[in-house]
Amino acid sequence: MISRVHSLHFHQGRSLLLHSFLCFLLLLSFPAFALPQDNGNVIRFVRNPDPAPPFHLPGLDGKPVVLGDARGKVVLLNFWATWCGPCRAEIPDLIELQTKYKDRLQIIGLTVDEDDAGAVKKLVEETGINYPVAMASADIRLKYGGIPALPTSFMLDAEGRVMQKHEGLRDPLLYEYEIRALLGMPINARVETFEDTGQIFLAHADRASELPGVDLSKLTPEQKLAALHRFNAETCTCGCKFTLAQCRIWDRNCAISKARTAKIVTELSGAASHKALPAKPSPTA
Repeated sequence: MISRVHSLHFHQGRSLLLHSFLCFLLLLSFPAFALPQDNGNVIRFVRNPDPAPPFHLPGLDGKPVVLGDARGKVVLLNFWATWCGPCRAEIPDLIELQTKYKDRLQIIGLTVDEDDAGAVKKLVEETGINYPVAMASADIRLKYGGIPALPTSFMLDAEGRVMQKHEGLRDPLLYEYEIRALLGMPINARVETFEDTGQIFLAHADRASELPGVDLSKLTPEQKLAALHRFNAETCTCGCKFTLAQCRIWDRNCAISKARTAKIVTELSGAASHKALPAKPSPTA
C-alpha cells in the first residue's frame, strides 16, 4: 500500500506534493495488467458486496452528478486529480470504454483537486472526457476510504454494489473484463470471489486474519485471536481516527500503528512465555 496522506482533509501544499509523489510511485509499482489469451485468466469480485455510498454532487457542466441515476448500469467510479500523471494517462482509455459500452456503462470521474474547478474544466475540455465529472467533497472521500492513493477506481455492479477496487494505473483490458463480466457478457477469464477484509471498505478490517506488516506467526491460535481483537478495539494515535487494524490496511507505512501492533504481539507472546517457564526449585537447607 502506498503511504496515505496524513490529513483526512487533504491540506494543500504538502498534500499536493505528497499525492504527486504517490502517483509517480503507483505508476512504477503497478505495471500494466495484461490478460494473455488463455484459460488461466482470472478476475476477482467481492463475495458479499456492500452498497456504494451514495452521493449527489454538482457536475462541472452544471448538471447534478447522482450515483443513484446510474442504477441499472455498471459503474466505474474513478477518483483522480489533474496533477496526477497516471490519472491523466488513463483518461483516453476511460473515454474509449465509455464510448464502447455507453448504453450499459457509466463512468463517473470524481476529482480531488482542491478549489480549482477551472483547471479541471480546462482539462476535461482538452481531453474530450465524455463522462460526468464532479469535485469530490472531503465527506465523499472519507466514505470511500479516504482515497490514500491516486488514481483509485471502484467497480460497481448494476445494483450499485462495490465489486472491486483498484489503486494505481491499470491496463484498461482489466477494466473491460470486469465490465463485461458484470454485464453478463462473455470473457476469456475465470471469475473468482473473495471476502472483503478491509481491502474495499475499512469497516471490514475486523474480518482480517492477517494485517500488513504485522507478524503473528509466533502466536498461538488463541493469542492471535486476542491480538486481532485488540487491533480492532484500539484506535491508532497517528491522527487517522482508525483502529490499529484499519490503519495497517490504510497506511502500511504508518510507524505508529506498526510499532503499537508489534508491542501488542510482544506482550501476548511474552505473557505466554512467562507462564510457560517452570517454577524455580526451592533452595535446600
